[in-house]
Amino acid sequence: MVRNIVILGGNSHPQLVEIVCSTLGVPPCQRILTKFSVGESRLEIQDSVRGKDVYIIQSGSGKVNDNFIDLCVMISACKTGSAKRVTAVLPLFPYSRQPDVPYNKAGAPLAKAPTDVNRHDFTFESRPTTPGAAPQTPGLANGIDGLQRKLGMTTLDQQNGLSNGITPPRRSDTLDSSQSASTSTDAARVGSPVAQTFTTHDYQNPTILSNNVKNFFQPKPGYKQWVAQAGTLVADLLTCAGADHIITMDLHDPQYQGYFDIPVDNLYGKALLKRYIQQNIPDYKEAVVVSPDAGGAKRATAIADDLNMDFALIHKERRPTRITDRQNATMMLVGDVEGKTCILVDDLADTSNTITRAAKLLKKEGATQVYALITHGVFSGDAIDRINASALDKVVVTNSVPQEEHCRLCPKLEVLEVGLVFAEAIRRVHHGESISSLFWE
Repeated sequence: MVRNIVILGGNSHPQLVEIVCSTLGVPPCQRILTKFSVGESRLEIQDSVRGKDVYIIQSGSGKVNDNFIDLCVMISACKTGSAKRVTAVLPLFPYSRQPDVPYNKAGAPLAKAPTDVNRHDFTFESRPTTPGAAPQTPGLANGIDGLQRKLGMTTLDQQNGLSNGITPPRRSDTLDSSQSASTSTDAARVGSPVAQTFTTHDYQNPTILSNNVKNFFQPKPGYKQWVAQAGTLVADLLTCAGADHIITMDLHDPQYQGYFDIPVDNLYGKALLKRYIQQNIPDYKEAVVVSPDAGGAKRATAIADDLNMDFALIHKERRPTRITDRQNATMMLVGDVEGKTCILVDDLADTSNTITRAAKLLKKEGATQVYALITHGVFSGDAIDRINASALDKVVVTNSVPQEEHCRLCPKLEVLEVGLVFAEAIRRVHHGESISSLFWE
């Protein structure tokens, strides 16, 4: 039994909370976590947390936004209740798949202005859609200052009684008058009383633009759009709520840990997957570990190297190439899998489109059996139906998110228990022991 510790569970994964509490030998903290009729979260902690080491278990599954707000409310309530330390335990970290990249692949932030670009060749898509420091259009002929001066002169004229329609005499050697004269001359030169001006906002309403103007606003490579920086935002919300420590498993982007100013322990599900391969796949030495995309190659090669197995990679080819026997739509296999058992390894399966297409390609290349080993099985939308109709023989996931309903709908699904890993990690953190030694072999 671990003393001076409090395990507080959210509503996202109550089964995992029970497993962790039973492993540590501590009862779960009594609390009331409901919602008002308007939808706002209501929390009441019925046990004392003063001076305790509190661990809040809340997974990023189901209603992700509601669960995340509940987590922030629980963290804040524990800090208000004078908890000694508050650790957020998130088996599946929410928003971990949204990197902080505010530019598209064609555009990149420029440290200085390019020197070999025609400055009159910019288009609407060539600049960020947020307002810049420099004016985007010619605007008024005399600028804003000239407009203010004109308004001030009009006010003086009205005060002096010169409002009978008679324009008072004006000097012709001032800067404003010379600019106005030059503008009028240019307008008369092109054969129109006033030169046509437009702003980038007119691009959204093409009906008011002429054909020449439409041609001017042809999009070019550059800044396409700005996206929200969800990674930094989520990290700041947890930190500002009062979290002192984060424990999670298999972050989709490991660099996510850099967004925090507090310690983050990223546990590995690799040990569970390796143990399953050794104990449940016959002749696993002859099998091939396959990464369904280039992003998971490092994760798959780590398992293949530890077990001394062969490795293959599925490459998503997006260029317009000819579809041959070695290519299934836009996916290409790099490696030999003919007559072998294939083990697809990935960290997360949401819609399951990637692993089902990869399984189809592997079976087409001559694989006898195809396993899919996934750390986080979210299975949103029609993912279960897609798996049932796919070429996958078995899908192995951990219970980092609730899997009871998924197991009922999918006979191919098998679940590995991850609660013991989190319970041991909580015990080691509480006693100040090493976490990395938990994965030493």
